[in-house]
Amino acid sequence: MDRLAVNDLEAVLAIARKGGFRAAAVDLGLSATALSHAIGKLEADLGVRLFNRTTRSVSLTEAGRLFVEQVGPTLQDMRSALDSVRSHSETPSGTIRINAAPFAAREIMSPLVVAFLRRYPDMTVDIVTEGRLVDVVSEGFDLGVRVAGLVPSDMIAVPLGRPQRYAVVGSPGYFERHGKPRVPPDLLRHICIRVRLPDGGLFRWRFEKDGEIAQLEVRGPIILDEGSLARIAARESIGIGFFLEQDVLADIASGDLIRILDDWTPPYPGLCLYYPGRRNLSAGMKAFLTLAREIAARERPE
Repeated sequence: MDRLAVNDLEAVLAIARKGGFRAAAVDLGLSATALSHAIGKLEADLGVRLFNRTTRSVSLTEAGRLFVEQVGPTLQDMRSALDSVRSHSETPSGTIRINAAPFAAREIMSPLVVAFLRRYPDMTVDIVTEGRLVDVVSEGFDLGVRVAGLVPSDMIAVPLGRPQRYAVVGSPGYFERHGKPRVPPDLLRHICIRVRLPDGGLFRWRFEKDGEIAQLEVRGPIILDEGSLARIAARESIGIGFFLEQDVLADIASGDLIRILDDWTPPYPGLCLYYPGRRNLSAGMKAFLTLAREIAARERPE
């Protein structure tokens, strides 16, 4: 065991987590070939196979399963110990890994991430965007960024200040041909742009006014899983779309899209950073969270 390095352990856990060498190599910043060679050498040193490999799949052997179950918690303890040591550094350095929904990453990029890197040039920020909600601890992230309602209850949440809103929009051409809905149920008689969620379900449009709540399963000829594609479809008069407000403000200002049902889309709690409370925070993490709170305080409505 004295010949093993932390990088070897990280590699095994990454392959088990990602379900394959190629995805794990991307996660680790290595080539798939280099990762395969490293695992082959590790298996030779241990004298056992950790993975069953075929041309189509990779799976843990029984020895590999035991390895992951026993090494995973130990490696997490090692990370916590290193974070504890780094927390005594006066100059933040190192890497912060963040998992965020794509729109959330766009929201924090300029006001927070860029400002942080300018303030602390020895830091690196590694952002992974995906729609699905992941376990940030088991997947090796320091922070997650999601809307407040999706933050796991066992995490410490740091509100980012600005509330979110949705906007219902359509092109001038669409409304000239079909008219404008006056209340949410009118949408059921219109052509709408539907959006598929990361779990495969279709997004239901939610409205609220004076305590009345409506959730609609709209209809339409196109289903998309990416906001920018839905925005193109709305601009091309395919149908009415339901967007995060910030994604279509420029189109509304230019007149390319017209907003409707504005009084049915009130603000709701915005984005949060979140992280596990049981770990020691490095100097870099402390600095990042401090800056996030400063920015949130400036943006928070009076």
